[in-house]
Amino acid sequence: MTVKRTTVSSEKKIKVQRISSDLSMGEEIALDSSSDNMALDVSADDDDFIDEAMNGHTTTARYQAHGEQGQQWHRTIDNVVKCVVAVHFSQTSNFDCDPSVLSEATGFVVDSERGIILTNRHVVGTGPFVGSVIFDNHEEVDVIPIYRDPVHDFGFLKFDPKDIKYMDVKSLELRPELAQVGCEIRVVGNDAGEKLSILSGFISRLDRDAPAYGDLTYNDFNTEYIQAAASASGGSSGSPVVNIDGYAVALQAGGSTEASTDFFLPLWRVVRALKCIQDDKPVTRGTIQVQWVLKPYDECRRFGLTDEAERKAREKFPKSIGLLCAELVLPGGPAHGLIEEGDTLISINGLDISTFITVDDILDSSVGEEIELCLQRSGTDVTVKCKVGDLHAITPDRYLEVAGASFNDLSYQMARLYAIPVQGVFVNNATGSFFLNRNEPVGWMLDTVNDIDIKDLDQFIDVMKQIPDRSRIPITFRHISDLHSNSMATIYVDRHWCSSFRLAVRNDKTGLWDFTELGDPLPPIPPQPKSVKFVDIPVDHPGCAKLSRSFMVVTTYIHIPVDSFPSSRKRGFGVVIDSEKGYLLVSRLHVPHDCLDIQITVAESLVIPGTVVFLHPTQNYAIVKYDPSLIIGDVRTPKFSDVPLKRGDKCTFIGFNQNFRVVSTETKVSDISSVNVPRNTYSPRYRGTNMETVSLATNLSDECGSGVIADEDGTIRAFWLSFLGECREGHDTIYKMGIDVTEVKHIIEKLQTTSDIPVIKIVDSEFYAISLDQARVLGVSDEWIKKVEDSGRDRFQFMAVSRSAVPEDQHKPELEHLDVVLSIDGKQVFDQNDINRCYDKDTLTFKIVRRKREMDLEVSTAEIKSTDHIAIWSGVVVQAPHHAVRQSMLNLPSQVYVTARPKGSPAAGYGINPTNFITHVNGVATPTVDDFVRVVRTIGTNTYCKLKLVSFDNVPFAISVKTNYHYYPTGELKRDPATNKWLDIEYDEKNAETSLKKI
Repeated sequence: MTVKRTTVSSEKKIKVQRISSDLSMGEEIALDSSSDNMALDVSADDDDFIDEAMNGHTTTARYQAHGEQGQQWHRTIDNVVKCVVAVHFSQTSNFDCDPSVLSEATGFVVDSERGIILTNRHVVGTGPFVGSVIFDNHEEVDVIPIYRDPVHDFGFLKFDPKDIKYMDVKSLELRPELAQVGCEIRVVGNDAGEKLSILSGFISRLDRDAPAYGDLTYNDFNTEYIQAAASASGGSSGSPVVNIDGYAVALQAGGSTEASTDFFLPLWRVVRALKCIQDDKPVTRGTIQVQWVLKPYDECRRFGLTDEAERKAREKFPKSIGLLCAELVLPGGPAHGLIEEGDTLISINGLDISTFITVDDILDSSVGEEIELCLQRSGTDVTVKCKVGDLHAITPDRYLEVAGASFNDLSYQMARLYAIPVQGVFVNNATGSFFLNRNEPVGWMLDTVNDIDIKDLDQFIDVMKQIPDRSRIPITFRHISDLHSNSMATIYVDRHWCSSFRLAVRNDKTGLWDFTELGDPLPPIPPQPKSVKFVDIPVDHPGCAKLSRSFMVVTTYIHIPVDSFPSSRKRGFGVVIDSEKGYLLVSRLHVPHDCLDIQITVAESLVIPGTVVFLHPTQNYAIVKYDPSLIIGDVRTPKFSDVPLKRGDKCTFIGFNQNFRVVSTETKVSDISSVNVPRNTYSPRYRGTNMETVSLATNLSDECGSGVIADEDGTIRAFWLSFLGECREGHDTIYKMGIDVTEVKHIIEKLQTTSDIPVIKIVDSEFYAISLDQARVLGVSDEWIKKVEDSGRDRFQFMAVSRSAVPEDQHKPELEHLDVVLSIDGKQVFDQNDINRCYDKDTLTFKIVRRKREMDLEVSTAEIKSTDHIAIWSGVVVQAPHHAVRQSMLNLPSQVYVTARPKGSPAAGYGINPTNFITHVNGVATPTVDDFVRVVRTIGTNTYCKLKLVSFDNVPFAISVKTNYHYYPTGELKRDPATNKWLDIEYDEKNAETSLKKI
């Protein structure tokens, strides 16, 4: 059976019937139609309906009783709904096993005078929380968390009662003793994300095991749960379970996904915790780090319970079905070595035990004291004494952010799941430098960092303080679900893009987490020259064998989501194009932009830094520079051909497969075709366009993401590259094709002969090949068709315009869809290369056919510039629309484009999505990113502001956003035009500039 929690994502609501709180007699109380225990209340004068429902056998007495009960439920529900609130919350950061999330749930007022709301622990969360509640009259107030239980699924939120101005807030009284088998109940809450729903049921069990929600997530334990069939769904977490008299007898917590079964938390511990808070006393919670489970007497006997002990237990607890048995004793805990798995608990401090309630009472009142436990083990009485520990002390209340990742001390929750000591550093968000596994960002435990054993968070902080920025260090780690398997990695420590190095500590008075900055990083250690030795490629041709001296591995570390590329790590081979000056050519799949770090591995031996010097706007390659003086070895610049490849040419393919091992084969060129890589319709990003690409007659090339096509003597004929394509079912499509070296050679020669970075001007339209018969239909004359047929080319085609990018100044593009290009500056156009060679002119004269009319047209070229300004506000990352956006749209609503936003941020919570354009903030136009930053810096924290946006489909809409600069401050990244370096600008909660750092 699968068990679900009953929170609901704010982005995924299920429509169900909404129940009004002001039903009058004579109306139905609408109940969940899927419940097996559905009861229908009707008016007292609906005789025909009653007779039909009871098959004509209704008696007057039964009829009156049913009507009276219906009236009582109406009065009860009318009172209860005034206490119930819908909780809208964000857990803003990953913490322990909980990811950052936006969600909705339910709570109810348990102290109207102090403004205390009861809800679930998995709603309050163990990490940073930001939330608000909506009362029955739709008044909304902010709430802060003041308590979350370390084990049981309940917590308290607090609001200011003075903020509720238009209704009389009431409290629900907690009566855990009234939860009895057969008791009719109503679950009143935010079911399925609706503001209020009322579900009915009957309590069927009081002694169910705590529901298990799976691994690597919060699970309650050491308590009985109450079971009923109420068919609650997402959003009802934290709902009161009320009886007909209006008392809260339990707390909704979870339910089965395969049945109508719901699980309620008993309120015994809740009542005690609430009393402590009301009396301004700490909520003490004790533990001996033992997980108990209620087992039937038959099973207890199999564990060694004696007949005499069973008889006494049955006599003293006639309603009990069994006793508590030790299921797990944590290593290193107070009971380790004293209590064993399978021991049956008889008494504590002389008090006989049959329920978890008594155990909790004793432990919570005995923190720091010694208790005596009487157990039965294999038919023998065993008495042990152990000291009660503090449950709060082994529940983490702080986390560390460093190098783009997040860490906390291992929690009791996680240690219990995997039966390990409560000790160690837990990686709750393995990103940034600690990107340990693409498929599993949580659950890792650090063993060593830079060869130092890591025991706790404080030691880890001390170690990280001593590591210089941009260092490469070894770490060892294990996943908590597989502690037998040791893993090792060499990580690159980023303390410049990921500049945060701070400790967050929970403050239950303010409800916030207080941040403490832990200092700037040590400066990087300059790299030193090292000697390397290359191994020849195992091929028959000596010239090709020596090409190993022209390959290097390029690894990019992307920590800022620029140009719609997510934060990630990319790795691929680059080809040396100038060994003396230190230039490498690499795919733009691996170097998508220049807001990143590059490490270059030479001969699998030496790692040196690199920088981006050139990004081709359409041809899918980048040029990276390194310092050649750092390499002592035979790095070579290969020979590059002057002759373009043709179909049928024999060649040698040398590639690097997914394991980064070199493979090679003799093959032929199977095709050369005009290609535009398909667009990612969900979020436009860089892609190769207007290319003539090479295909090979070997399946080996499909296995390799990088490499070269060469002649027998090692002359490079083409670069083999990976191309990022569309996203299908959540996975990126990667294409693998060759780019003829003759199309790149002008860039190579300019870098080799001058120190100037090439400037490329392009016709910013996309072109595609059409056949001769299509050209005829579009109006191309027989004269031009004959010129193509007489050209001697192996492909008869014309180039037509598929679309034009929106110019940066937003004037109308000169070229239109379906324009057929005949010539440029008097030179006939046969393929993409004839268009691409016009890279150094400001204007070109196109001869085209448009709507069957031949005409001359002056077309401007454009220089595609890289993104140079990024702003972050309330979690949303904005920039000017990058080239891929302009390639995909007909017009730009604004120059403020949303490229990313994290899940738990205000931006996500209020509906700002990637690909949106922001046009106005509080009625002020924000045409540029500078304007946007200027306006949002006038907005205070924890205040609402109005935004006007336009979707990618040009649909305008308006939203309000509540800022929270404590967790999501404002910041900027700007390129300094004088140095071409990035500047990191940070602002505090008052939007005042606090730091300016060069990256």
